[in-house]
Amino acid sequence: MVIISLNLELMHGFWARIVNLEEETLLEENSALPIRGFSIKWDKIDENSYLRKIDAISSLERLSFKKNITIFVGENGSGKSTLLEAIAVSCGFNPEGGTRNYNFSTYDSHSELCEAIRLIRGFSRPQWGYFLRAESFYNVASAEEVYSREDPRGIMQQFHKKSHGESFLQLAQSSFKGRGLYFLDEPEAALSPQRQLTLLIDIVNCAKENAQFVMATHSPILLGIPGAELLSFDEGEIKPIAYEDTESYKITKLFLENKEKMLKHLFHE
Repeated sequence: MVIISLNLELMHGFWARIVNLEEETLLEENSALPIRGFSIKWDKIDENSYLRKIDAISSLERLSFKKNITIFVGENGSGKSTLLEAIAVSCGFNPEGGTRNYNFSTYDSHSELCEAIRLIRGFSRPQWGYFLRAESFYNVASAEEVYSREDPRGIMQQFHKKSHGESFLQLAQSSFKGRGLYFLDEPEAALSPQRQLTLLIDIVNCAKENAQFVMATHSPILLGIPGAELLSFDEGEIKPIAYEDTESYKITKLFLENKEKMLKHLFHE
């Protein structure tokens, strides 16, 4: 397991590494991706469905993935996790997370959108995959332990004996492989900023080995993954957005540079 521990001595070398990553050609063209995109058959969705009230989704008929790292960004309730989940389920993953071999359910909450999605597949077939979501990680970790006990080749990971962040990162790192397909739903919820940087490196390195990632996040760190395509769900449509134009970046930057002024404004002092 690779863990990045940042201190003053390591900062220069770490950011030099990030710059080098930006200079490399990491991302594959659309035809080489396992999932090139999808269309939505709206006649499969009930006229009274709440999905029709989510502006960014209700206006969507087709979406293409141009890079092998695609990141959904937007305000809470904008539909990014709903769409991510539907694509993952359409690809055969368990709604609560895990591999395509997982078959457990603690609460059936996924939308009917997965039934309306028609995937556009590329030439590459993923050799492995994982749907990792922070909100149901406890259930996935429990399932991981059960499945490893049932499989004579399985290695007990003992996720529940580690902290939430440590076990989440360990599961991510043990699941990432080249030529895989990965869906990540707000992974920053379990991770410190340092561990987010570690995850960033792992994602980029895996993408270099022809893996495809689709992720929803608010993290200004993960949004900064070099070469990724950022898709905004704000303003009632899904459209490309530059890193510096995301609300996550702008608000974080504003707060860090004007902490005292913002706090006074927020508390009307």
